[in-house]
Amino acid sequence: MAVTCEAVTKNYGAVAVVDRLDLRVAAGEFVVLLGPSGCGKTTTLRMVAGLEEPTGGHIFIGETCVNGVPPRHRDVAMVFQSYALYPHMTVRENIAYPLRVRRLGREEIAGRVKRTAALLGLDGLLDRRPRELSGGQRQRVALARAIIREPRVYLMDEPLSNLDAKLRVQMRGELKRLQYELGTTTLYVTHDQAEAMTLAHRVAVMDGGRLRQFDTPLNVYQRPANRFVAGFIGSPGMNFLDVRVDRAERRFVTPEFSIPLDPPAAEGLAGRDRVILGVRPEDVQIFTEPQPGTAPARVYVTELMGNESFIFLRSGGEQIIARAGPDRRLEIDTPVWFGCDRQRLHLFDAGSGERI
Repeated sequence: MAVTCEAVTKNYGAVAVVDRLDLRVAAGEFVVLLGPSGCGKTTTLRMVAGLEEPTGGHIFIGETCVNGVPPRHRDVAMVFQSYALYPHMTVRENIAYPLRVRRLGREEIAGRVKRTAALLGLDGLLDRRPRELSGGQRQRVALARAIIREPRVYLMDEPLSNLDAKLRVQMRGELKRLQYELGTTTLYVTHDQAEAMTLAHRVAVMDGGRLRQFDTPLNVYQRPANRFVAGFIGSPGMNFLDVRVDRAERRFVTPEFSIPLDPPAAEGLAGRDRVILGVRPEDVQIFTEPQPGTAPARVYVTELMGNESFIFLRSGGEQIIARAGPDRRLEIDTPVWFGCDRQRLHLFDAGSGERI
């Protein structure tokens, strides 16, 4: 079932927490609302659920406008950051509870509990109570309780944030497989970009209550719409350099160094004297001897991550982060030269921050 937000706004006093949000989630799509704390993503989810009423605009589930419709009549299921399981009930009773409230027959409830438990690997845990389960098992029970309702839309608010790193990776895989098998429209809120990149069909990046970009994870990473998205997506984040455009010399210039400017890029910068140049850490190249088109720097620190290294460089007042292989080890204060893959540079307007 499709979910559509048309110019949806939510104000708390004079503060617009969500500001004229236009978003269309296709039927069967897994969309992640991604952004920093306070960007409006959870408020958006709560408005779709009916737990908050929009100040303006319209929300549709399918073809029906659900403004003013109580949550119980929207046929959506929510999974929260907290597991919210009933401690006095067994796993079986927790999963079955939404069906008991609907007064379904005992045999139908038993059959659906059995199928849902098998789907989530809970078959052998049905007679346990929540206190006897691990964090990952409790989260699966919370998911099962939502799934058994067979709603039109799943709404998930940071459901993995209470799990440790290993369990989060495991549960990400299980969630992705589950959505593939069920094919139910899912809105998923997180500030964790790894979850967004691995789970989503499309990512809605929000900031300050506004939608900054809505695209596939790959496009959001490779062609960010503005400086905010470019800096938020990626770990480590994109390097940004405030540069002057020297067309005569075909170079980007800073007080400390310059970078060659390719002719195609120069054509797109007509009338601009300054731009923000962005480069991903994996597109920064480090040399121990000067090369054509490189700039001098010193190693500030190197972080060894096991499968890769992050090398922090200082060139004048600028800091540049490079991603390198695990065997690339450079001592602090080593003089080096760095260059960029000029085919993979990102250019942003110095004033608005929008992509050029």
